[in-house]
Amino acid sequence: MGGSTVVDAGWLIAVVLVFLLLAAVAVAGRRALIERGGGTVDCGLRGPGADHAWRLGVASYQPGELRWHQVFGLLLRPDESFPRQTLTVVSRRRPDPAEANSLGPGMVVVECRTGERGEPLELAMSESALTGFLAWLEAAPPASHLG
Repeated sequence: MGGSTVVDAGWLIAVVLVFLLLAAVAVAGRRALIERGGGTVDCGLRGPGADHAWRLGVASYQPGELRWHQVFGLLLRPDESFPRQTLTVVSRRRPDPAEANSLGPGMVVVECRTGERGEPLELAMSESALTGFLAWLEAAPPASHLG
C-alpha cells in the first residue's frame, strides 16, 4: 500500500516537471519567433500613474509601429501597439529604488505620449536600447505622418 503512494508521487512529480519543461520551451520558442522579425529589445511597460505595475516584455520595432509583447504570453500577436507617428518621448529618468528592484539594473525609464490624445505611458529599457529606440523614432520614413 505504501509503495503505491510513492509511485503515484513519483509520477506526479514527473508530470509536473514535463509540464514545466514544455512551458519553458513554449516561452523560448515564442520569443524566438518574435525576435525573428529583427529589431527587438527587452522593454518594461507601465501605464500612467504609480499605481500601475511594471510589465516585463519585448518591444519589436516595425516600420509603422512599436509592438510590445509580454514575456510570458502565449500568442504571437502583440499585447500593445503604439503608432510610430504619434509616439513621442517626453522625458527620461533613472528608476527609483522600488522600480529598480522589479526592472533590474541599468534600466532607464522613458515617459512617452502616444495616440491621437497623447495618452501617457512609460517604457523601461537599457541605455543602449534607448539609443536604438530614439534612432528608430527619428528615422521615420518621409511623409509617414501623412499616412
